[in-house]
Amino acid sequence: MSNRDDGLYAHHAGAAGYGHDAEKFNTEAGNFEHVRIRGLETSAETSLHRGLKARHISMIAIGGALGTGLIIGTGKALAQAGPASLLISYSFVGILVYGVMAALGEMASWLPLSAGFTGYATRYCHPSLGFALGWTYWFKYIIITPNQLTAAALVIQYWCPRDKVNPGVFIAIFLVTIVVVNYVGIELFGELEFWLSSFKVIIIVGIIIFALVIASGGGPNGDAPGFRYWHDPGAFAELYADGALGKFLGFWSVMVNATFAYLGTELVGVTAAEAQNPRRSIPKAIKLTFFRILVFYCLSVFLVGMIVPYNSRELSFANKQSTNANASPFVVAATLAGVKVLPHIINGCILVFVFSASNSDLYIASRTLYGLASDESAPAIFKRTNKRGVPYPALFLSAAIACLAFLNVSTNSTVVFGYFVNLVTIFGILTWVSILVTHLFFLRARRAQNIPDSAMPYVAPQGFWGTAVCLFFVIVISITKNFSVFIHTETYVFDYKNFITGYLGIPVYLVLLFGHMLFTKSKGVKAHEADFYTGKEIIDAQEEEYVEMERAKNLNSQGMRKFYNRYVAWLF
Repeated sequence: MSNRDDGLYAHHAGAAGYGHDAEKFNTEAGNFEHVRIRGLETSAETSLHRGLKARHISMIAIGGALGTGLIIGTGKALAQAGPASLLISYSFVGILVYGVMAALGEMASWLPLSAGFTGYATRYCHPSLGFALGWTYWFKYIIITPNQLTAAALVIQYWCPRDKVNPGVFIAIFLVTIVVVNYVGIELFGELEFWLSSFKVIIIVGIIIFALVIASGGGPNGDAPGFRYWHDPGAFAELYADGALGKFLGFWSVMVNATFAYLGTELVGVTAAEAQNPRRSIPKAIKLTFFRILVFYCLSVFLVGMIVPYNSRELSFANKQSTNANASPFVVAATLAGVKVLPHIINGCILVFVFSASNSDLYIASRTLYGLASDESAPAIFKRTNKRGVPYPALFLSAAIACLAFLNVSTNSTVVFGYFVNLVTIFGILTWVSILVTHLFFLRARRAQNIPDSAMPYVAPQGFWGTAVCLFFVIVISITKNFSVFIHTETYVFDYKNFITGYLGIPVYLVLLFGHMLFTKSKGVKAHEADFYTGKEIIDAQEEEYVEMERAKNLNSQGMRKFYNRYVAWLF
């Protein structure tokens, strides 16, 4: 590193007040010696391993979006709002999701910090925002993980009733399995998630083909509904009120439903610190995710609105079954069309979906706690890693809390646990809010320091105002997520429990944000002082080393790699 570079580095490092030891480049070894940089780990005792390949990142990104929200949740949404509301809402929220991911991708590809988007909030916006974002995100996933384990056990009850085998047995098996997968190392986790997510993609493609066949009259009964159900009973359903107001309330209920179905796509930002070439793989995953959302989500909800009428008695019954295959609108469609075997197939698919979700949720929980420790917002012990690069203290604590799943063995505890889940799901939307706010400050700082688009590995296409528009709608959805508690009907009783659990997450987030601000006396990051360069040389050197390795590999296998990247990678 030249003296000039040393001076530039020291200037930028000191600008934002990032405490760190002097960075030193070892010319004999050809690498960077250990440095202490907030949010970026370089020592062997605290570093993650970059074991996630581009295909792993790409499939983890889409795997986070494909879940029971699509295969089951669309049934309730269709019954409440009708096929047109379903299609419009999922398409619109899909655009918001792309805005969130593109904003995250621009920051992550510039400097993939060990602390993830917690570190971006701290570095570019405000340390207190990073603190609040990280802890609320962790709270979400230590509750959602046991919820997914419970869902997996309940799905198995479709074949093995509770009176034969206690669901706690299956919860224990799944919990031990995901802990082992996460502990063995990132390579195994990435490979397993790649194949599980690939299976999800195949299933969704199969469901789309099935729905298209049914809509065209290929079912056993030979009926071809086409767009019949868009006319009778209609494209828009009324909810809570008659006329235009009822149709709007139905539409908005699906906006909220679609938002929760898409939550999890942002986890690609958590994987940046373990990606082999994040400046290429993260933008690629984001671009592919947008097209996959269009294909998988929008096409699926469009077709389900063609093959199931929103006023179907079977659909109304299915919405009372919250976990197994009978709750899927696609199973209702198969029943209406006379297909017999599909429920068992769908139930098996749901089991894979929730197992994959619990596995990735435990991963996110452990890496989020690790990121908090790296960002100096949690005890330093949680950033310690083993020889495989796994943050084992963070993993073991997150896994221990996942034992909350055993509460669901008791029927009485299930209700209480349901309140927990409702409480923390708002944190997913607040994470999107925090990412978008951070991106606005990131763009403001880039403009103040004259860092052009040409210098960026990836630029979010929506720009400053596009991010601002996404932020506005995400905030509106977060405020109205439990609007049904305010709706007055003839049998209206104010559901105070749903109100408290639905909105308590917002004041918790604000208490963490302003409490940290008051306690630490931390200040917001000024645009001209935002630190874009501390640690960048380390990432640049790692990227250069990886590119050289890949160039050598491609000399022997360019034909197959080229074919895969051009014709197969968009799907897998």
